[in-house]
Amino acid sequence: MKIRRVLATAVALAVTTPAALLSVSPAYADAKPAAQTQDQQKSKPTIKELEEAAAEAQEAYDKAVEAEAAGRVEVDKALDDLSEVDGTHPLAVASAAARQAAKDAAAAKTAADQAVTEAKAALDALPETATEEERTAAETALSEAEATATTAATTKTAADAAAAEAREKLDDARVAAVRAYGVLQKAVEDALAVKVAADAALAKAIKEAEEAGEGEEGEEGGACEPELDLTSKVTGLPDKLVAGTSTDFSLRVTNGSDRHMDEVLAFVSVHATDKSGLKDTGKFFRLQWSTKSAPKWQNAEPDDYIDGVGALKPGAHADVKLRLTLDKATPAGNGVAFFAADFFNEDGSCGGAPDLDMYEFDVKAAGSKPGKTEDVKPSTTPRPGNTGTTPQGSASGTPASTGTNGSLAATGSSSATTPIALAGGAAVLLGAAAVFVARRRKAGTEA
Repeated sequence: MKIRRVLATAVALAVTTPAALLSVSPAYADAKPAAQTQDQQKSKPTIKELEEAAAEAQEAYDKAVEAEAAGRVEVDKALDDLSEVDGTHPLAVASAAARQAAKDAAAAKTAADQAVTEAKAALDALPETATEEERTAAETALSEAEATATTAATTKTAADAAAAEAREKLDDARVAAVRAYGVLQKAVEDALAVKVAADAALAKAIKEAEEAGEGEEGEEGGACEPELDLTSKVTGLPDKLVAGTSTDFSLRVTNGSDRHMDEVLAFVSVHATDKSGLKDTGKFFRLQWSTKSAPKWQNAEPDDYIDGVGALKPGAHADVKLRLTLDKATPAGNGVAFFAADFFNEDGSCGGAPDLDMYEFDVKAAGSKPGKTEDVKPSTTPRPGNTGTTPQGSASGTPASTGTNGSLAATGSSSATTPIALAGGAAVLLGAAAVFVARRRKAGTEA
């Protein structure tokens, strides 16, 4: 059975992006998506709306890539200007001058100390037959040499401090230039995530419209609805996966409701990119599943449900064994896995968990040390519309619940409206932020 939850998965990826972007600059900290009317929130996003969101995401991504390329040129120029050897930036010139002053002060102190040594030697070498005038002159010479040495030591201390301060300011400016470019790189990564999500949402909506028309009800006309008591819990998934290895973990689907569910279907989807966030590395991953009723390992297709749970009585549960294998050639990067469950009854009623549990993990190169499953701890981040905040994900290996605010995306409900709108708005904001950072990069500050 083809899954309609792919739309929700794409949205889950998209809505995690704005929160990361809003931390880029205080200038965007108050930016919020436009308020939607109650009718808008209750209607399913149209293909036209999804097309507009995809177009905006593409435009934002193109702008982010352009800004990143320009930013690379600027950061290289900034680092050249900030070179302490031959840089032309005022901070580089000041640091070089302070460094030279410190060297001169050190040389002066060395000469003054040598003069004191020589004056002491001259005084000690006076014969007993020396006159009072000769002894007085030698003592005066020693006293003056010691005074000069004291002044030289004070001057050197001050020059060293000034040189250190100038060097620190120069280093700070260099770090700021690199960080500004890092913001542009992150903007490209985030813009790509929104673009991929918007494209996937549009493609899935078009496919569903072709396969089932615009009707989004159960087989016998019963509307699907959220079921909070149908839960899916993951155990054994580490926070780090290593290329060339296989990881076994499990998904427990539990019917905590008081009604019988005739057919329960699990959903698992894995997405990954390289470290740049620009290259999809999903082709290197192989996800398999098995259950008590289907003990032979089967490949989990990205657009299909896992049809091996069967019926669940009230209070019953079923376990799905999962095996995720990474090819040895898998590039290091980042990954995320989504989990959920839906049910379909013979009377046409249907529904499922309104949230997608999201687990983030790191992908390590072959030969790296594997992660620890005990690092995975449950946590829940509300979806917009539940608390008015945007889910920000969680640390590697930690799930972040990405709810759909009311109805099941797999049944074509209205729950995807707000997330899709946010995805489109995020795309525009990503592009604007990239341009904003590019304009400020010459100032040497973190945008």
